Amino acid sequence: MSGSKKVVIAAMAGNLLIAVTKFVAAVITGSSAMLSEGIHSLVDTGNGVLLLHGMKRAKTPANERFPFGHGKEVYFWAFAVAVLIFALGAGISLYEGVVHLFHPEPISNPLINYIVLGLAMVFEGTAWTIALKEFRRTKGGRGYLEAISRGKDPTTFVVLFEDSAAMLGLLVALLGVLLSQVTGLLWFDGLASIIIGLILAGTACWLAYETKGLLIGEAANPKVVAGIRRAALSMPSIEAVNEVLTMHMGPDYILVNISVTFSPSLGTQRLEGVIAELDRTLKAQDPRIQRVFVEAEATAP
Repeated sequence: MSGSKKVVIAAMAGNLLIAVTKFVAAVITGSSAMLSEGIHSLVDTGNGVLLLHGMKRAKTPANERFPFGHGKEVYFWAFAVAVLIFALGAGISLYEGVVHLFHPEPISNPLINYIVLGLAMVFEGTAWTIALKEFRRTKGGRGYLEAISRGKDPTTFVVLFEDSAAMLGLLVALLGVLLSQVTGLLWFDGLASIIIGLILAGTACWLAYETKGLLIGEAANPKVVAGIRRAALSMPSIEAVNEVLTMHMGPDYILVNISVTFSPSLGTQRLEGVIAELDRTLKAQDPRIQRVFVEAEATAP
């Protein structure tokens, strides 16, 4: 099982268990923040299902209609996750928060909320730790922001974003319940729900921004492009590399279109062999390079 799939499954299991306990607590205590947190965890569980579906669909073989395969399914469903977080998670949390802000209701038996929130932090923290370890493994020596902006597999950082927002939301919910109980000001609970909604909205916007480029067609990382150029120039029969165009058709699928100037002494009979050698060299250099198109340009007079 791949690391990304393990991260998604771990997050789903934790979120489903947490969602059930939060909803039970919300029904018993009448807490708006707890209801928002339950909705948040339920949406995260559904998001995990969508990500797994996208990962499965991405493995569908290429056919006549989709000659480059279905790798971008991962990007589409990651974008759909961002939309759902914004529409369902943030929207419902904001609505519940506004309703309870203007029409606050007392929280009965707040001890249940504290127990549930404590357990949720343990479960959510476990899933967050798993996601963070996998993200650190894949990011290499790059910084966190750089790894997110240049990452080509959105599943890991989507789960990490979700779990980070969940941990922050749990702290806000805990603070809202505590302030409502200590001060007697019931609107703190509704305010906590609104803040949770804003956290989810911000998370959704960031996720949508990061996955948009991948969905449209993002180039391979500069180091990969530079490696392609060096490999081509190392071949004696190639005088110049004019242009290297790349596109990620999926996390592990890079499409390469390279324009080169061949040596004038290279005969037509040898040209096919050189192109085949370049194809083999690039694919051996990076297993993610699966399709290579070579365009020959004439030497300038």
